[in-house]
Amino acid sequence: MTLRAGCGPADGMRYDAAMGEDQRQTTARVVELGAGVAGNYAAKLLADYGADVINIESPEGDPLRRRGAGIAGQESLGSGYFQALNLNKRSVTLDLDLPSVSGALDAYLAWADICVLSLDNATAARLHLTADALATRHPQLVVLSITPFGRVGPYANYQATDLTLSNAGGWANLCPATHLDPALPPLKVYGDQCALMAAIAGATTALATLLDVTRSGVGEYIDVSIQEYVASVLEVGIPAYSYRGEVATRAHPRSLIPWRIFDAKDGPVFVVCVEQDQWQRLQTFMGNPEWAQMEVFAEQPDRAENQDLVHSLVQEFVSEWSALEFYHAAQEYRICVAPVLDLERIAANEHLLARDFFVPLDLGQGAQITVLAPAILGLEGRLPIRGRAPRAGEHEVAPETLAPQEPMTNTEPAGAPLAGVRVLDMTWAWAGPYCSMNLAHLGAEVIRLESAERPDLYRRLPVHVPELDEGLNRSGMFNQWNQGKHSVGVDLSTDEGIDLVRRLVAVSDVVVQNFATGVMERMGLGYDTLRSINQGIIVASISGYGQTGPYRDYMGYGPAMPPLTGLSAATGYVDGAAEEIGLSMPDPTAGITAALGIVAALHQRQQTGRGDHLDITLWEATGVLNAQGWMHYQMTGSEPERIGNRDPDMAPHCVFPTAGEDCWISIACRDDADWLALAGVIEPSLADEDRFADLAGRKQHEAELEALICAWSNSRDRWEITRTLQALGIPAFPTMTTEDIVHDEHLAARGFIERLEHPEVGARAHAGIPWQLRQRACRVRRPAPCLGADTRTYARLAGYGDDQIEAWLAKGILSEPG
Repeated sequence: MTLRAGCGPADGMRYDAAMGEDQRQTTARVVELGAGVAGNYAAKLLADYGADVINIESPEGDPLRRRGAGIAGQESLGSGYFQALNLNKRSVTLDLDLPSVSGALDAYLAWADICVLSLDNATAARLHLTADALATRHPQLVVLSITPFGRVGPYANYQATDLTLSNAGGWANLCPATHLDPALPPLKVYGDQCALMAAIAGATTALATLLDVTRSGVGEYIDVSIQEYVASVLEVGIPAYSYRGEVATRAHPRSLIPWRIFDAKDGPVFVVCVEQDQWQRLQTFMGNPEWAQMEVFAEQPDRAENQDLVHSLVQEFVSEWSALEFYHAAQEYRICVAPVLDLERIAANEHLLARDFFVPLDLGQGAQITVLAPAILGLEGRLPIRGRAPRAGEHEVAPETLAPQEPMTNTEPAGAPLAGVRVLDMTWAWAGPYCSMNLAHLGAEVIRLESAERPDLYRRLPVHVPELDEGLNRSGMFNQWNQGKHSVGVDLSTDEGIDLVRRLVAVSDVVVQNFATGVMERMGLGYDTLRSINQGIIVASISGYGQTGPYRDYMGYGPAMPPLTGLSAATGYVDGAAEEIGLSMPDPTAGITAALGIVAALHQRQQTGRGDHLDITLWEATGVLNAQGWMHYQMTGSEPERIGNRDPDMAPHCVFPTAGEDCWISIACRDDADWLALAGVIEPSLADEDRFADLAGRKQHEAELEALICAWSNSRDRWEITRTLQALGIPAFPTMTTEDIVHDEHLAARGFIERLEHPEVGARAHAGIPWQLRQRACRVRRPAPCLGADTRTYARLAGYGDDQIEAWLAKGILSEPG
């Protein structure tokens, strides 16, 4: 391992062009143990950044190799989905059932810096791969454990699929949005979204922790819970419950109108107006119709009260256009519009093509496919795809040939992964703040630069405690997504405010911003300017469409991205229309993707002394998570089918009603053994029915099978069913509401819900950190800041004296609370 301690530009490192063409590569060694989408993808992300990843598979190969379509005649390469999640890796096979396996495992782990571990608890214990055992034998190793419910807690041994986790984390209860038919069950979004998102967080945490290991020599065991990650990104869900006692559901009406998927002449198109000026621009685009001038449509609350009428009138206008014509014409007016694209149209999209989002991949023997590139554009372009996913055992590396890591003699205590890293947070709403919040969770010093004159949208949203007046420090939406940060109140429309920013850049490591493309340049804070101040500065720019490309100036909020990525096209009830996915999940997805890029750039800077400008788009960060759909299209030439909560490779696999109002449970049978166990609980004679004997039969008679389970579950308690089925090893879990999550015994035992005392709203429940560390502190360090709470501290850090600070406070250039 050649990484060394120290993150700041003062380390004396400088970039030398002779060092190589692509200097973004880590030198980490990674061993991947266990099957599963989350572990596969976390290790793949590390491989993208140059890590040498050895995937240890069973002699039969990872089960993901057999999930979905593959290349005819190239079956040994595995499915297209396996290819997508295992690029840039090596593969060895090892029979973990052999008594002699422990020596070989220890040799691999002695070689590694990071172990990505997704074995279940029982297997890990049998192989002496528990946290305690690994810390004793491999004290420098960073272990990234990613499991459905975490390694400890009442549900630690529960089984799960992505359907289970979508329901356990509370997402399914909010999807799809604004459906009023109570008979429609909670809906899972297409693909393995829960596992993939948690994998990004896991890879970020592992790389960040490795920075401190190179300084302290103290390894770590990172316990990532996929359920907790999903519960940590429920948008307004937990704040609405914690601050107002409201339990959001998928039938909850929107407060921002218009907001819906409309029908153009040739296909669906999504429209949303978040701010009042966007509604006014939409009126202009529509030719200022008389109805739009009516008082009942004047302000957002009026439109929310009359949303059915607003939507019907907007629908009349949209129906006159083709979807793509409407999209481009509306974007000329700066209205957030997005067509619901299928994968064929995505593959031909001019913007994604211009940004090199598609990469041809040679599989050998004349076979070639196109894969999606890594989601971030840096100064040197996309990270390279160095090779296809390996065949099982293709790189049989004898463990005795691997050189173990040299023991480190450092005696410094372990610190927070990003201790000593200073981040300037110039963000608003969700994507940018979510990025910087996660950096704060990892120990970075995060300084929000914000204005009292133009406060963050989330400071203004009326998610506040009813008995308190509204105020800029009282919104639960802001207080959820800005935990752990400091705040400087500064007017960036003034030369003095810009000077403050430049001075802080000189003593910082990272700038995160999600202004519209071009705004930073117009303020005199473009990347070239910031780099001239601080050669090692790392700038992460998060936007809907990116800093380059023909659509760079288009408006793109998070809810508009699932339509653009194929996720909306593939998400929906059986025989139903394309749906919204219930949450603005592209925002936190882009945020955590940016955090991963920042941590990797800190590694790069240790080796080169050079910073980077990271270009992260909500579109691409979300698009790469449709890997399953994209590879299905590549392998078959056909679009994924909308099948509701069903799965092509599992049956039954659905959400069923239980006793109580709007109470549901997810049940997934992964194989015939799961089905036989479930049949024994429902009605033992079902196990003898030929029509359900195998997967093909259960899929053929899926509607009948689901009706039988509905009749059984409808009068039973959801938790009673869960405990019964989990005792048999069957993935099952209730559809959790935000109220359930805040009070859940497992999440409480893991310390997931934070209740820090805030100076204006008191102790309110907030989603905390979705992972645990054993050797390092891992709690939210402070509640979200009041606006300007730290203005004086950081103005002094920038070099201003108290007299200057007082003068600027008097002029409103700087601001502080009260």
